[in-house]
Amino acid sequence: MSEIVALYDPADATGRVTGSAPRAQVRARNLPHAATGVLLRHPDGRVLVHRRTDVKDLNPGAHDCLAGGVVDAGEEPLDAARRELREELGLDLPLSPVLTRWYRDGTTHYLAFVHEARWDGTPLVLQPSEVAEAWWEDPAALRRHLADPAWPFVPDTRELLTHWPRWWQDPARP
Repeated sequence: MSEIVALYDPADATGRVTGSAPRAQVRARNLPHAATGVLLRHPDGRVLVHRRTDVKDLNPGAHDCLAGGVVDAGEEPLDAARRELREELGLDLPLSPVLTRWYRDGTTHYLAFVHEARWDGTPLVLQPSEVAEAWWEDPAALRRHLADPAWPFVPDTRELLTHWPRWWQDPARP
């Protein structure tokens, strides 16, 4: 059965749903939809970075620091973020919203609902079909990687982070 994705009004920065479509149609026609992303922070300030599997439909094998995915039809963005965190990393954690912003390129067009969460020590359970490997990265090192356009990192997260002031600073650490 095909995944049904919620479609969003690209003129609305807050997220007005306008309909739904099968995921394959959303990808093929680059329809405006919504997606979530969760930045996971270690208590010592590091950020979880992962490498996407080589079978992902977008940016296969690239690095990312957000766990997330599309918002399904009938699903609230916060619920989608919780679902994606459970599916990709096996975690149920409180989420804090940090950014809502449209992103568009030649392959995807979506309203991003970005959150952050603090890791509580629960063992990570990586979803084999989506996450090839994951590790904790110092934010300063990640910023240096992101400054290198040749480093294979998903373009949407790279751009979204430029609109999140001081994402590299852990709000729980002075």
